[in-house]
Amino acid sequence: MFPKEPLNNPVLPQRADPWVYKHTDGYYYFTASVPEYDRIEIRRSLTLNDLSKAEPLTIWRKPESGLMSANIWAPEIHYSGGKWYVYFAAAHTSDTIEGIFDHRMFVLENEADNPLEGTWVEKGQLHTDWESFSLDATRFDHKGISYLVWAQKDPAIEGNSNLYIAELENPWTIKGPQVMISTPELEWEIIGFKVNEGAAVIKHAGRVFISYSASATDHNYCMGLLAAPEDSDLLDPASWSKSVVPVFQSNATTGQFGPGHNSFTRSADDSEDIIVYHARNYTDIVGDPLYDPNRHTRAQVFTWNLDGTPNFGFPVPDDRIEE
Repeated sequence: MFPKEPLNNPVLPQRADPWVYKHTDGYYYFTASVPEYDRIEIRRSLTLNDLSKAEPLTIWRKPESGLMSANIWAPEIHYSGGKWYVYFAAAHTSDTIEGIFDHRMFVLENEADNPLEGTWVEKGQLHTDWESFSLDATRFDHKGISYLVWAQKDPAIEGNSNLYIAELENPWTIKGPQVMISTPELEWEIIGFKVNEGAAVIKHAGRVFISYSASATDHNYCMGLLAAPEDSDLLDPASWSKSVVPVFQSNATTGQFGPGHNSFTRSADDSEDIIVYHARNYTDIVGDPLYDPNRHTRAQVFTWNLDGTPNFGFPVPDDRIEE
């Protein structure tokens, strides 16, 4: 039994879009966007606090040219069918077209028991129903079916990205057609940019919840929530309801701004739910917020409301002295 220990924040400095996967071996496996956007790292530890001490292993670097040669964003590590998978987004150029980057989604696979060992193999692009800006792929299993949820630009819809879901044929191939379950439309989803992205899935009390992030990546960045009954057709947009207000957002009192792009995990003793996310501790950003490196990885315990919805509270203040 692991003793309770308070979470130190930030858990890891300068790591945005954090993804934590707690495996059956008791280890937390961690990956995130690095400030250089040029590689994918993973690290592991037996506690979330010790992730900052764990040696990162670079499992993949971007090539000098081609489809995956720029802006490596938001990797996620998953375990399925006895193999490890990393989903990530990459672009062939750092330029934008009418304000939209040119990312696509890609998958790596590793057959080793320990993902810090073995060989990571490129499985190629994860193709969707059309070729357009797409990123932030996440996967989950429900009632014997594997699903993919991701963000993508629909050429026919104004804005940067909507959220889609599809069944997976295998870890790098969807069974179409894809279904849109959320588009940025509420006031807090369209500040700076019209964005729905960074989905993460958690189940509780008979429902499937999808958290997601919205608006520009400055202090306006915040989290929304989708919910569907666990017995509903998850590929039917009508099954999903959306929170009308943000469920997690900037808090000037605690000095945390732009919380979002989260993942979910459990405490070491499996008694508590934990949200892992990034946020900054200031609002005065010089230049494009995407290239400000100080979105730090943070983590905190959250609880559940009487109606079965998650209560994330507010981003807790920093308590770790940064070196």
